[in-house]
Amino acid sequence: MQSYTAYKDSGIPMIGEVPEHWEIRQLGRIGRFSKGGGGTKDDDSDSGVPCIRYGDLYTQHRFFITRSRACVSDERAAAYTPLQYGDVLFAGSGETIDEIGKSAVNLIPGPACCGGDVILFRPSIDIDARFLGYATDCPPAAHQKACMGRGITVMHIYWSDLKYLTVAFPPLSEQTAIVRFLDHVDRRIRVYVRAKRQLITLLEEQKLRLVQQAVTGRIDVREGQPYSAYRDSDVVYLGVLPAHWAIAPLRRMAIDYCDGPFGSGLKSTHYTEDGIRVVRLQNIGRGEFIDSDAAYISSKHYSSLGDHSVLPEDILVAGLGDDNHPAGRACVAPESIVPAMVKADCFRFRPDRARVEPKFLALQLTVTAAAASAFLSTGATRQRTNLRNMSARAVSIPPMDEQVRIVEYVANETIAIDVVQKSTAQQIAFLREYRARLIADVVTGKLDVRGVAARLLDLDSVPADHTGHDSVDPIQASGVSGPPLAYLELERDTDGDRAIDGRQYAASREKQA
Repeated sequence: MQSYTAYKDSGIPMIGEVPEHWEIRQLGRIGRFSKGGGGTKDDDSDSGVPCIRYGDLYTQHRFFITRSRACVSDERAAAYTPLQYGDVLFAGSGETIDEIGKSAVNLIPGPACCGGDVILFRPSIDIDARFLGYATDCPPAAHQKACMGRGITVMHIYWSDLKYLTVAFPPLSEQTAIVRFLDHVDRRIRVYVRAKRQLITLLEEQKLRLVQQAVTGRIDVREGQPYSAYRDSDVVYLGVLPAHWAIAPLRRMAIDYCDGPFGSGLKSTHYTEDGIRVVRLQNIGRGEFIDSDAAYISSKHYSSLGDHSVLPEDILVAGLGDDNHPAGRACVAPESIVPAMVKADCFRFRPDRARVEPKFLALQLTVTAAAASAFLSTGATRQRTNLRNMSARAVSIPPMDEQVRIVEYVANETIAIDVVQKSTAQQIAFLREYRARLIADVVTGKLDVRGVAARLLDLDSVPADHTGHDSVDPIQASGVSGPPLAYLELERDTDGDRAIDGRQYAASREKQA
């Protein structure tokens, strides 16, 4: 691809120069804004009129709306704002300034409606609806909307500001070519992302099986073979275990244990910018501490709650879970954790270091969590375990020297898997950044894609993604047809996938800039 031959200044720093024959238009001058309105989520049903709520713009749709998460009955739909094909929906509020005004264009062919806190834009000129979807939520548009956001704890944006949102419009035929190109590239990238996410999942399953064999005694890690003698543990979720391993309740492996404060003692309103670290469920991973999404409370408030302290090498256990994150999973508190405490539905066990290696105990609790929660959970709809049941949970304990050997074996055998998982996650993140940058460059005319779009094969053989989100992309890799695009620098990665090397593209763009 090449740049256009002649450019002009758009007058908008976020957009920069645009092709000389493109028009710079504010949305307020090419259409009409209105506010959405309707009932609540209590009206949602599985059938009826498709209904878009403002939260769906953050969680369900990227650029386009081709189907809704839920519907409302024909009777209730009369109380909602009706939509037309090609309407752009903006979220009127959000949690951060970067996300304010998240938008998508309605491509539902039949009747549809939207609820409250949605700002509706209906163009009055002939525009390719999909081009408008890309142009109103690409990075240059998102930067403009961020400047319009108002608020402190909750951000808001208003139609009186959005009417000044500026977009660069090429001729209609060129809009169609741009859409054809971006759709093709976007689908190829989502196929790649889907495959890589599946790879991460398979690697995680492989790692868990390897850990399970080691920490439950299915193999002797010295030889990689089963032990010579086993006995029945009489505990369903432990099964058989090496004959010389002991069985004990978890409380016998700890010198102290506690749960977090319940009720009004600790609420989100108590959180501060720094102070005492609060360990929450999202920090307890499968055998590892997830040191993100940190929360804190003041030392003064902490002193009023009693002893819920966490020290390095304490065992942190989740008391609440689901199918993907089972209750009973555990990790070891890192050295950097202090000062810290556990929140409600989180348990802290301070291990008896003379009897148990903390990492071994955390790994065994994690690999047996799904099976154990079926017997220990008290919740009707979610897996929930109380401290009493968790402290009585049976664990199988080999001699201390064997625990240390098992921990070392697991670390050595899983390091390669961890490296591949991390590398794959970085590839996914980079491809998403690449896609965002490419869309921004194309919809603002930094690259001329007309020639490439004309050479693309028909995309009808590739099923459409109803939501536009990688997490629910149903496209199968075998459904992609057509040769690689001429502009894409391709490299062969270790498992045979053809990967877009966005680094070369980004570097060339920076050099031109």
